[in-house]
Amino acid sequence: MEDIKRTAVVTGAGRGIGRAIAVKFASKGYNVVINYAGNDEAANETLKLCKETGCDGEYVLAKGDISDEEVVEKLVSDALDKFKRVDVLVNNAGITRDGLVMKMSTEDFDKVISTNLRGAFLMSRAVTRPMMKQRYGRIISISSVVGVHGNAGQVNYSASKAGLIGMSKSLAKELAARNITANVIAPGMIETDMTEVMSDKAKDAVRASIPAGHAGGADDIANAVAFLAAEESGYITGQVLGVDGGMGM
Repeated sequence: MEDIKRTAVVTGAGRGIGRAIAVKFASKGYNVVINYAGNDEAANETLKLCKETGCDGEYVLAKGDISDEEVVEKLVSDALDKFKRVDVLVNNAGITRDGLVMKMSTEDFDKVISTNLRGAFLMSRAVTRPMMKQRYGRIISISSVVGVHGNAGQVNYSASKAGLIGMSKSLAKELAARNITANVIAPGMIETDMTEVMSDKAKDAVRASIPAGHAGGADDIANAVAFLAAEESGYITGQVLGVDGGMGM
């Protein structure tokens, strides 16, 4: 059997969980398309870390807002032009605009839905045709424990992350016959730049609700992504994998 060089596209890969996922794929010999919204310095650090794995993949930066349809179409087209295939899509890009519902602006609601859910839809739609043609694909979306259980002050974020779950289950049913899986990872409290803005009191309160007794790291999510992306995981589709230290039980 011909040895196929796999290509992964990771959105929001400039830092945090997305960076860890991109580096994980690089360490496994994948070609990696590193999408990011605007922080060139952070994205170049991700690129550097991918190269430092010493593997034989190729890594390219793809700057752009994935809630923009034209950006998405160009991103996927460029990836196909360079690597001839896209095997894995990781919908990781996400933002927060927290606030109680009575004070949340329509703009803050729309912005979070646009990036977190619309962006994932546009990316998933764009890779579906080439994946169907090659009869192979893995679509993995990064949701959240709050997409399963909700959270006060995060109506927009929770809605977007719950939407990823429903979308992925539908994708799984549409695409399974073409050997394309669609799964979701629902992280709990993961130590990233996003959690750094929380007060110590808020962090302690969250940790108290985690049976494992501590927050997770970005590598915990990257390891779960690598598992679902593997060829050996082809009979797993439409599932939500909680990576949360038991927080979601």
